[in-house]
Amino acid sequence: MMSSTKLLAHALKRSPPQICAARLSSLRRQHGNIATAFCQPGSCFNKSDDHKQRIWPPLLAGPNCGRRFFRVTPAGIVNAAPASVQPYLRLMRLDKPIGTWLLYLPCAWSIGLAADPGCLPDLRMLALFGVGALLMRGAGCTINDMWDKDFDVKVSRTATRPIASGEITPFQALVFLGGQLSLALGVLLCLNYYSIALGAASLSLVVTYPLMKRITYWPQFVLGLTFNWGALLGWSAVKGSCDWSVCLPLYVSGVMWTLIYDTIYAHQDKDDDLKVGVKSTALRFQENTKLWLSGFTGAMLSGLVLAGANADQTLPYYCAVSAVAIHLAHQIYAVDINRPEDCWKKFASNRNLGLLLFLGIVTGNLWKKRNDHQSETQLNSISS
Repeated sequence: MMSSTKLLAHALKRSPPQICAARLSSLRRQHGNIATAFCQPGSCFNKSDDHKQRIWPPLLAGPNCGRRFFRVTPAGIVNAAPASVQPYLRLMRLDKPIGTWLLYLPCAWSIGLAADPGCLPDLRMLALFGVGALLMRGAGCTINDMWDKDFDVKVSRTATRPIASGEITPFQALVFLGGQLSLALGVLLCLNYYSIALGAASLSLVVTYPLMKRITYWPQFVLGLTFNWGALLGWSAVKGSCDWSVCLPLYVSGVMWTLIYDTIYAHQDKDDDLKVGVKSTALRFQENTKLWLSGFTGAMLSGLVLAGANADQTLPYYCAVSAVAIHLAHQIYAVDINRPEDCWKKFASNRNLGLLLFLGIVTGNLWKKRNDHQSETQLNSISS
C-alpha cells in the first residue's frame, strides 16, 4: 500500500485538481486507506505546500477527512473503542464475527429442533447461547494466538494480531482469557446440571485444538468437534438431556460442515503454512480438495436428513436441507482454492447457509402444528 501511495503522490504532483477529481473519487471508494495515508501528518503532502494541503486530502478522503465517525458494524464498534481496549477486542475477533456465527449456529439448530411442536425456539436459550458463543469464540481465539504467537509473526495474514505484534503481552492475554472464561462460566451456570457437565467437557477440546496443526493434517476435524459441541448442548439445555438419535447425527453433520468451510479457509494460508511447518486439510487434500469436500457434503446432508426424521421434522425443513445442498454444491464447484480472496468469500458465505437451515428448522417445527391439526380433523371425521 505504501508503494501505491507514493506512486499516486508522484502522479498528483503533475496533474491539476480539475482533471483528476473524478479519478480520485473512484480511488477514494476503492482504497479508503490511501485517503487516510494522505490525510496524516508527515505524509507526502508537505505542510508548507498550502495548495496540496487544501485540495488533495479532501478530494481523496471526501468530506469526512480527519473526523472519526462511529458505524454500527463489528469493525466500527472496535474502532470506536478506546485505543487501550482495541487490541483486546481484536484478540477476541470482535471485528470479525463470522467465527462467532459459525460457533453459534449449531447451537441454534439444536435449540430449534428441541422446541415443542408448533412453537418457536426458546428465545431465552437462543440469547444465552449467543452470549456464550461470543465469549467462547473470543476465548478460543485468545488461546489460539497464545499458542501460535511464534507462527503468526511469520504469516502475512496473522502478523498483525495483537500478541504477535506485541500490542498485548502473553500475561495480559492470559488475564484476559481468565475474564472471558469466567463470564462464559456464568452463562453455563444458567443451564441445567446435565448441560453444565456437558459444556465443561468441551473445554479440553478448546484448549488442545490449536496444537493439532503441529501434529496432524486434520486439525479441521478437531475444530469441527469443538465448534459443533453446541449441537449437543442446545438440545440438553432445552430438554434436560440429549436425545442421541437426533443430537448425534446433527453433531456429525456439523463436524462435516466445519471440514468443508475450514478447509476452504485453510487454502488462504497454505503457502505460509508450508514455510512455517504447520499442517492442515488444505495441504493434505491439495488438488483433490473438491473431491473430499463433496464427500463431506454427502455425509453432512445424510446426517441432517436422519436428524430431521428422528425429530419428526416436516416439509419446510427438508426444503431447507435441499437449499443447503445447492448452496454447498455451488460453493465447492465455484471456489478457486488458489485465490485467497475467493476462499474467504466462500468461507464467509457459510453464515447464510447456517441461517437458512435454522429458518427451515423453525418453519418445519411450526408446520407440525398444522399437520397435527389436519390429522386430528381426519380422525374426528372418521369417528363421526
